Amino acid sequence: MRKKALHELGRLSVEDYRKAPKLPLVVVLDNIRSGHNVGSFFRTADAFRVQKLILTGICPTPPHREIHKTAIGATHSVEWEYLNNPITAAQQLKTNGYTLIGIEQTDQSIDIRNVDIRQEAKYALFFGNEVTGLTEDLLPHLDFTVEIPQYGTKHSLNVSVCGGIVLWHWFEKLATLL
Repeated sequence: MRKKALHELGRLSVEDYRKAPKLPLVVVLDNIRSGHNVGSFFRTADAFRVQKLILTGICPTPPHREIHKTAIGATHSVEWEYLNNPITAAQQLKTNGYTLIGIEQTDQSIDIRNVDIRQEAKYALFFGNEVTGLTEDLLPHLDFTVEIPQYGTKHSLNVSVCGGIVLWHWFEKLATLL
């Protein structure tokens, strides 16, 4: 066994990445405070060819030292925009035919293993603040919420870890579209 060299990984150039097909998936970050977490979302979005990231509220935006440290250049490949309010993002995405899904523990959350992900649909996944989760006023705008089952003593995961799990789950169901 040996580690692969960079030239063996078959990575796209930024130009080729931008032209490549993307998943019908938008990620909305609702008031994520940490630049490291935002940067991690950029990097994960790049890895799974997410269509777009929307940063809202107090999210730091590129160029930003902490984002740069964890994104490692993904801010150049992943399309993104900033909107002041996550509800504005929800309304725009709904108008454009996206199913709006909050990643949050609510009294009506669906276990991620039971979500029916359809290849003909477009999805927008909303991830909330590291401490307070999704903005309470946003919840009525969502089609449903999803949670990752957990069996330890803690009741939550770091938001960027959660993002990696959820985006992998969607990628696994939609990768044939690429």
